[in-house]
Amino acid sequence: MSILESNALTKSYNGKVALNNVNLKLEPGRIIGLLGPNGSGKTTFIKLCAGLLTPSSGEILISGAPVGPDTKAKVAYLPERTYLSKWTKVSSIVDFFDDMYENFDSETAYKMLADLSINPSDKLKTMSKGTREKVQLVLVMSRKADIYLLDEPMGGVDPAARDYILNTIMSNYNPEGSILISTHLIYDVENILNDVIMIRQGNVVCYDSVDNIRNTYNKSVDQVFREVFRC
Repeated sequence: MSILESNALTKSYNGKVALNNVNLKLEPGRIIGLLGPNGSGKTTFIKLCAGLLTPSSGEILISGAPVGPDTKAKVAYLPERTYLSKWTKVSSIVDFFDDMYENFDSETAYKMLADLSINPSDKLKTMSKGTREKVQLVLVMSRKADIYLLDEPMGGVDPAARDYILNTIMSNYNPEGSILISTHLIYDVENILNDVIMIRQGNVVCYDSVDNIRNTYNKSVDQVFREVFRC
């Protein structure tokens, strides 16, 4: 059974099509890059999978179940923007997630915070934007979910921390689940990806394994992406 499946998925805003007839099947145990320029539909797709938006037509299935209240426990979602209150202590947020999600592991969360030299007693308002985003990533990766939806997980993180962030993702996700990463930093994430979805103007133009793309074009995924989208 696919971890995530979309069938004829379409989403429009005031008559403008953001996603057009998207058909995808994401298999277990894969790390998948969702690649495309700004406005291509990446965030819309992730929000639909997370149940934050409703399709105009078509459907999404998470582990065989339609997106809804029953799939919330199966999805760990990292939004592009920080959503946590700046006035809250990190430890209080960890306690909240521990109460909210049965599949949340607070011991794992505190270990990752320690590795990142983040003090659980500190309030978010004392932290930089990049550090707050690291806290959000810790919270997401401390869950044993079926699918991890990461929308630009390294957008506000300094280059020196990106390797650690990628190692955190690789080391802490449920190996029976899958990760979908939306990112512009293709060069940085390419080596951890199994598959790639390229999307343009709401249409999927490529869904293939990284190995097949490299063998077919004799180029890196980053190079192929730049040619496809003429970056």
